[in-house]
Amino acid sequence: MQQWIRGLLPIGLLAVLLFLFFYYGPLGIFLAAFPPVEELTIERIVLPEPNHITVHVFNGGPHPVTVAQVTVDEAFWQYWIEPENSTIPRLGHLEVHIPYPWVEGETHEVTLLTSTGLTFSREIPVATQSPLMDSTYLWTFSLLGLYAGVIPVFLGLLWYPFLRELSASWLSFFLSLTVGLLVFLAVDTFHEALESAEAVSGALQGVSLVAIGLIGTLLMLLYLSHLKVGHSDRDSPRGRYWTALMIALGIGFHNLGEGLAIGSSYAVGEIALGTFLVVGFTLHNITEGLGIVAPIARDAPSVIRLVGLGSIAGVPTILGTWIGGFSYSPVWAAFFLAIGVGAILQVIYELTWLLVKRQEVALASAYNLSGFLLGLGIMYGTGLLLVA
Repeated sequence: MQQWIRGLLPIGLLAVLLFLFFYYGPLGIFLAAFPPVEELTIERIVLPEPNHITVHVFNGGPHPVTVAQVTVDEAFWQYWIEPENSTIPRLGHLEVHIPYPWVEGETHEVTLLTSTGLTFSREIPVATQSPLMDSTYLWTFSLLGLYAGVIPVFLGLLWYPFLRELSASWLSFFLSLTVGLLVFLAVDTFHEALESAEAVSGALQGVSLVAIGLIGTLLMLLYLSHLKVGHSDRDSPRGRYWTALMIALGIGFHNLGEGLAIGSSYAVGEIALGTFLVVGFTLHNITEGLGIVAPIARDAPSVIRLVGLGSIAGVPTILGTWIGGFSYSPVWAAFFLAIGVGAILQVIYELTWLLVKRQEVALASAYNLSGFLLGLGIMYGTGLLLVA
């Protein structure tokens, strides 16, 4: 008991110090001399119907913020707020409803004016009615995810019979190619996670959220892999299937991010960009099925297992289009993408270990080096189709 008391003593003294600082320290002088710090983040603008704009606002500042006025296209406009109190507490959300006659296909800018005179703006790039969560849009977004993620992954799985007939050297080549694919995916997904983190309110620490998701997922999967498959069992059929399963999981989180990009593009009216992304991701993702079946090319997995692997990798694209189209959130986007990076890094570790364990081909052989570089090149080349 005394040991715990000694351990908690510094924390208790710190609490006393903070109490004295806030109530008797010099903070009051500065609060009286300067206006409060305000920070609003306009997370999402929805056009649910003609003549109606809904603005979703988050307060990431240290003080409550009061919305005093709203302008649309530099003109003051009437509005109402849900909940009715126009003051947003710290880490609180608010919906601002504006009865504005927005014009289909036009660009509009919404600005919130606070009680202290600060302004926070966001642009509507292409005004179009936001998708409603009904059967029509659910089916439409499902088809987009099916074309962009599910079908290409399953097409890639059809390389399994081809891989079964390869020699040990060429199988190592394709395993190395898989590592190259995954390294590119890890870098690409990490970049997407950081981009999403930039849109997160400073109070929620988007970059830190990415770090937690990445490192936490990597360590958790390494621990689970050690429990599920021991070091001596990794080059067994069970161990190779576990590696393929982890590849499918990491690709699934990556495809979730791709679905978010597609869904959000269609939701804000950027139809041309969304269509371009679908075509690009379709070509980009067909190589992912190859990466999934490469570790189990020497085994005889059942059709059910292959279908399961393909579903784990491809179906999250559909989920991503739903989230992006109906309720995109940069916070969850950044976190899920970071989880994807951690999963992919764990798979890279497992595949590299598998290549080292195999004695048929040296790790630094021409087969492995050329396969790795070709994997990077394939993903880079197909990724050029996604530049908009």
